[in-house]
Order: sequence, then C-alpha cells, then structure tokens
Amino acid sequence: MSDLPLVTARLAERAADHDRDATFPHEGIELVHKHGLLTATVGARYGGEGAGLARTVDILTALGAGDPAVALVTAMTLFTHAAQARQPSWPEPYYAALLASSQAGPALVNALRVEPELGTPARGGLPATVARRDGDAWSLTGHKIFSTGAVALSWLLVWARTDEEEPRTGSFLVRGGSPGVRIEPTWDHLGLRASRSDDVYLDGVRVPLDATAGLTAPSPDARDEIGMAWNSLGLTALYLGVADAALEWLVRFLHERVPTSLGRPLATLPRFQSAVGEISARLTSAHVLVRALAAAADAGDAAQASIGKLIGTRAAIESVQEAVALIGNNALNRRNPLERHLRDVLCARIHTPQDDTILAAAGRSALSRHHDKETTP
Repeated sequence: MSDLPLVTARLAERAADHDRDATFPHEGIELVHKHGLLTATVGARYGGEGAGLARTVDILTALGAGDPAVALVTAMTLFTHAAQARQPSWPEPYYAALLASSQAGPALVNALRVEPELGTPARGGLPATVARRDGDAWSLTGHKIFSTGAVALSWLLVWARTDEEEPRTGSFLVRGGSPGVRIEPTWDHLGLRASRSDDVYLDGVRVPLDATAGLTAPSPDARDEIGMAWNSLGLTALYLGVADAALEWLVRFLHERVPTSLGRPLATLPRFQSAVGEISARLTSAHVLVRALAAAADAGDAAQASIGKLIGTRAAIESVQEAVALIGNNALNRRNPLERHLRDVLCARIHTPQDDTILAAAGRSALSRHHDKETTP
C-alpha cells in the first residue's frame, strides 16, 4: 500500500500526453505490474495475495488519480483474477498459462461483451457473436465494441453463443494476437481516451473446445451479486480518484493564484474555503461509503453495492463540475488538467448498472418493504 502514492505520481506524469494523443499507456501498465498491483487479486490457492474488494478499491482510487485509463485497464484484469479466486471458471491449464505469463510481464485480460446490435448485455439479449463447432475446435465469428485495452490484451474473454440447436452462452478464451482477430482503432471518445477501447472483429478464430468459461444454457435469472459489486464499486473508486486529482489541483491553484487586485491567494477568501470544504466533504463521504460497502461485499453482503456506485459517481462528477465552475473559463482550456478530469469523470455514468436501473431497483425494494409492513397482520 505504501507504493500507491508513488505510482499515482508516476502515472500522472504521462497521463495528459496519452490523453491528448489517444495512445495506450504501455509504460503505465508496466509500472502497475512492477509494483505487483496488476495481480493483487490472484487467489491464495494460486499463490497470490488474494486481495479483496476493499483493497482493490484503494488500488483503483490511487490509479484513477494518476491515470484513469491505466486504472480502467487494470480493473478489468483485477476483476478477472478475483472472479477466478472466488469461483473458478477457467480450465486449469489456461489459467496456469495466464499466471505464468503474469510472472514475465503484464498479462492483461478483459471480457469482451458489448456488441453494436445488442447494446449493454446487462439489459438482456443474446450475443450475435457465434461459436461454431469445427472439428476439435470452436470457430468464433463476431464483432465486439468498447473493448478496453484491446491493443494490449493477452487474453480476450469473448462472450458468445454456440450455434447448437439449444444455444449455450459463455466466454471463449482467445489469446491476444490469434489468427482471425482484428482490432479496428475506432476509439475516439470524450474521456478515457488512452484506454483504447477499440472494436474487435473475430473472423473464424479457432478456440480449443475446452477453452471456455461458464458455457451454459442462458439463464435470465442468473446473477453474480458479488461480481456485480466488484464492478460497481471498483469502477466507482476509479472515478473518485479522478475527483481527488481535480481537488488536489484546485487546492494548489487557489494557493498559487494571487490576483493583483486582492494581494493575497484566493485560498484566503471565505467563498473559496467554503466551496473547497463542500467538495472535500462530498468526496470524503463517498470514499467512506464505497470502501465500507466494499468491505461488506468481502464479507458476503453485496446488497447495497449499486447504491454505492450511484452515490459515489455522482459525488465524483459533481465535485469536478464544481471545481470547474470555481475556476471559470480557464478551467475548460485544453491545457488545464481540470478539463481532462471533467471529461474523464463524466465516463462514470456509462458503466453498468446505469442510474435508472439502480433507482428503479431501489424504488421497488422500498415500495415492497412498505407494502409488506402494511399487509403484515
């Protein structure tokens, strides 16, 4: 944990350059790997640290403050190892290969689920990507979008359906650079530009018959509550890190800015003191909530994780927006870090589950509790 401030500072040195050029932060990923953060969630059964969600929240907060693109790419790999530690789904030889490559250097993994026609899988539907039986292998064909870190992935977990009479769905384990895999550089986004979340095309990609994870008949009722908590709270931590970086910049600016008409730093004015206090209080509350819910999830209770995402991401977005409003027009200059922090933090809204889904579920739960009380004799 003592390495986290150093990693944050080192990542921040190149974050603006990678954002401007939309280039993948290879050296940032190398740094994360060097400090053992990329494999922190490898399970104890595999000889790893076995970090839980609370520890992962701390890691992703620190990485998000330095370079949120590095944090997002790292999160996908951390979540994969955590899921394997919690409920193994990778066949042993393939996971052993992933661990072996992780010893030699960064071995990035991501689940490729989103497709142009399907939208977000969380709202239902079957993937258009199809796996056809072809002798001793599957032949995989399809198109995935928003594939974070695609250019650097060691393994692609491609969500697809089989062409069987009764289709099964699951993840097909595809090695990065396999014949038939093509990455199209389509990512030209508002924020997280260095994440290179490009399109991936699969054209007859051959996958061994046993290289699958969770290949079963589709079940609309199947829910991995703990896995969803990792996604919700882990990614929220990343964006709270972005807001932390924005607040740090704001505080430094207010101390350094001395208008000639005032003759002293802006930090001495009650207006700015109150505003910074408001931002600080909001972020402190959000950090405490997210980490507490992460600890609860580590103990097996993930019931309120989505609420943590809602509150945490709103706090992050509102805090950066308020910092921008305090500085005024200069805050939106491309040379100002606040402009980048604002673009990055707005990406918090698009991760599953979205606000409308969270609020609808919370509303149904509250209404159900009230109804149960009214009808209890």
